[in-house]
Amino acid sequence: MELHSRRLRLVAATLDLAKAELEDRARFAVLLGAGVPSDWPPETLRDVIPQFAKWLEDHADWTGWLGWYAVRLDTPAPVLCGSVGFRGPPDASGMVEIGYSVLSDHQRQGLATDMVETLVQWAFAQSGVQSIEAETTDENLASIRVLECNHFQRVTREGQGGSRRYRSTCGRGRPTTR
Repeated sequence: MELHSRRLRLVAATLDLAKAELEDRARFAVLLGAGVPSDWPPETLRDVIPQFAKWLEDHADWTGWLGWYAVRLDTPAPVLCGSVGFRGPPDASGMVEIGYSVLSDHQRQGLATDMVETLVQWAFAQSGVQSIEAETTDENLASIRVLECNHFQRVTREGQGGSRRYRSTCGRGRPTTR
């Protein structure tokens, strides 16, 4: 499954892709159809990739509800630049939690904003999704800007470890109305 923005191709993680990512970098690049930088994966993903692979193995129907690889298309050759995804399918209230990461060479270029916008639109088009939440800290100004650009609103003052929760209850770039 793939989604496209002007500059990106988002590729939904599958069990085959996840296993290749863990075991065979060259095969991973071929399956992804993109160059894989030497600093892949981002530090924030290193510990969770095996868990995502396990979830994909146990729940084949979760494709799209976990990781998506962000392949940059506005470079001389397609290159993996980041990742965006959810922590699983919607819960009983229709909420999914989104997370995202961009490799340092590709930061401060609006790519995370594009990644989140594209995946938020996809999620709200799926049955049962009522809200999308994200968590970040006050110090992570770039992440806050990504969320604000995608019409997320802060919903809590402080969570665990000083984190803040943000929520969107609409799709397709419209401000939150519920």
